[in-house]
Amino acid sequence: MRYREFDQLVEEVLGRVQGRVLVTTLHLGSLEDRTAEQALADGEEPAHVWHALADELQIDEAHRWGVGAARNTPPRRRA
Repeated sequence: MRYREFDQLVEEVLGRVQGRVLVTTLHLGSLEDRTAEQALADGEEPAHVWHALADELQIDEAHRWGVGAARNTPPRRRA
């Protein structure tokens, strides 16, 4: 997943304003209590950050990938 795709998913699934607020303020335990924005700045893969954000918000698989039915689901990184 590219950063552009991460941004698209945030907007499609969470909404433009709400998504940006969550990316910059919600601390994610699975990302060492960093926000998504901090994790990306620290070099975390966008797909890993998206999975962490979606898991924290309990977004189900059916809605996790936005409106692009052809969008490939990025695999989860193994721990």
